[in-house]
Amino acid sequence: MDTGAARVVRSFCRVCTSVCGILVEIDGDHVLAVHGDGEHPFSRGYTCPKGRALPQIHHHPDRLEQPMLRIDGQLTETSWETCLDDLGTRLREIIAEYGPAAVAINFGTGVWMDAVGYRTAEALHRAIGTPAKFSPLTIDGTAKVLVAELMGGSSGLTARPDYDSADLVILIGSNPVVSHGHTLGMPNPRGLFRELAKRAQLWVVDPRRTETARLATRHLAPRPGTDYAILGFLVREILRSGGNPDIPVQDVAALTAAVEPFTAEHTAALADVTQTDLDDLLAAVRRAGHLAIDTGTGVTMSASANVTQWFSWALLILTGSMNTPGGMWFHPGFGYQLESFELPIAPPEGKTRPGPRSRPETTAFMREWPCATLGDEIEAGNIRALINLGGNLLTGFPAADTLRPSLHKLEVLATAEILPTETTAMSTHVLPTKGQLERPDITLWDFMSTRISAQHTPAVTDPVGQRRSMWWVLAEIGKRLGHDVADPAMTDEQMLAALNSGGRTGYDDLVATGWAEAQRELPAAWVQRHVERLGGWRLAPKVLIDQLHGLRQTTGPVLVPRRQLRRLNTQLEFLGERAEVVLNPEDAAAAGVSESQAVLVRTEHGELTGVAKLDPSVRSGVVSVPHGHADANVNVLTSKDDLDPPTGMTRYSGLPVSVHPA
Repeated sequence: MDTGAARVVRSFCRVCTSVCGILVEIDGDHVLAVHGDGEHPFSRGYTCPKGRALPQIHHHPDRLEQPMLRIDGQLTETSWETCLDDLGTRLREIIAEYGPAAVAINFGTGVWMDAVGYRTAEALHRAIGTPAKFSPLTIDGTAKVLVAELMGGSSGLTARPDYDSADLVILIGSNPVVSHGHTLGMPNPRGLFRELAKRAQLWVVDPRRTETARLATRHLAPRPGTDYAILGFLVREILRSGGNPDIPVQDVAALTAAVEPFTAEHTAALADVTQTDLDDLLAAVRRAGHLAIDTGTGVTMSASANVTQWFSWALLILTGSMNTPGGMWFHPGFGYQLESFELPIAPPEGKTRPGPRSRPETTAFMREWPCATLGDEIEAGNIRALINLGGNLLTGFPAADTLRPSLHKLEVLATAEILPTETTAMSTHVLPTKGQLERPDITLWDFMSTRISAQHTPAVTDPVGQRRSMWWVLAEIGKRLGHDVADPAMTDEQMLAALNSGGRTGYDDLVATGWAEAQRELPAAWVQRHVERLGGWRLAPKVLIDQLHGLRQTTGPVLVPRRQLRRLNTQLEFLGERAEVVLNPEDAAAAGVSESQAVLVRTEHGELTGVAKLDPSVRSGVVSVPHGHADANVNVLTSKDDLDPPTGMTRYSGLPVSVHPA
């Protein structure tokens, strides 16, 4: 134990993809506090409640410190050797009898922000040779990737707003002040939008007057699920005025036909907004010339997700806002360096692969199976073992009430975690892994950063109990299965150095400085070359046209998703964010519900109980429920069968609900 004086260690937060710079104050083996790092070049001293809660996560009274093995129905503390030997034996037997597809791996939130852990998990997945891979991608993230592939020919095209020089920014179904961005990390979002509003227009399209909407120039509150109509109107009008003739595009006639119904009158009626608001937004687009658009989970979790994303890209392309200052730029990645090679071009219908055998109507997306199919695969006997890497399946996966009994039928449920959950309580093997303060790390998902950058942090404190690095645990599992996925004798730093061997800067330099940044090129020549090879942007993919024609408007109250400032998915429940069901006061009165009353939210699939929060700034017909609560689990309201056909994405937004006093 270190009994010396308190010290401060410079690090970066890995609670979310904003990866803000932090200063961690430590006294011996006790983490005292986390502060913002004022010298950090990206976050400049900003932190949020989630990052400042790292000491409470590390010192949580229930933290997992010892491997556990289920013996005679009870989880019992044991040694790493005994736990891993038993796990390896069971996995070998399952693979020998049923084949590698009988072993599934869930890449949960806990491994996503662990650079070496994630890469080792990928290596183990490849070595086992199982197609059964799951991750949060098919819970909230498919629309942007799909549209990039269909319209831009590559899922590697990650478009993000050029906030530095934008004159007009439109945020749709996104509340970065709370969420810190969706597929784009955003340190200090409140400060960014306050500065943006001083020199540019910020429009927020959201059925709630969110924390971000309160900072906006204008706020439109359309009927949930109708954002696509507003964008369709804008695209229609830009096409009618000629668009930008210098942009190479395909399928203009098909796009023109698709958006022709979205007149101002039709759109205003469908979205329940005024024609004046539509005209004002169109005028703002025309004045700005170039604009930036970003969407969030309010879009990507809805039935109209792909169509909304399609029309947003069409508007950006037609106004010349792609790969343009003041519009959108494409992140090449610090480690990936997409500008250094030619991106493979996907076919116009996208890359499709078969889904699991129990659900032949589904497809794999980005080589992953839809999360909603896990239970069916278990029930069919196709999946018999699940290696769960840092995910609480029952508060993360859809149709929780039907998934729960299926998980009990697994022969092996091995969970790597730092804190106990309902999933660890069900597991056959519990593998306690290092928390973020206990391991050195580098940024993995660098293309989600606001900069072309990388960061490094040393381990801030020694690991507690018998916790081991995620990569070490996976390497030991691989060894017992006959696979050399990593050398367990290596140190964390040696593994990080090997991972960073192909980056833009040397690992030693990154360690010495803590961060590195490459200059952004805008317009980027590599993007221009790619679009030329593509033959121009694809404006009207048939997959998306078919989805547009199949959209149906839901009547009555509908569910919309919401994130919370002091939670990230299922994490940080000890910070006390209540499961507040946000309602318009008129809707609450009609349902006989009052402020702070226990309220029941019901769909045809299930029901939950939360606490009513009446908010007059929420439009009527909206029932907003936050994610991640075990006692008010939004996943029980969802279906394992109502999925987005191209991607297997679960529907979380726009579901018809009823509200009742509990």
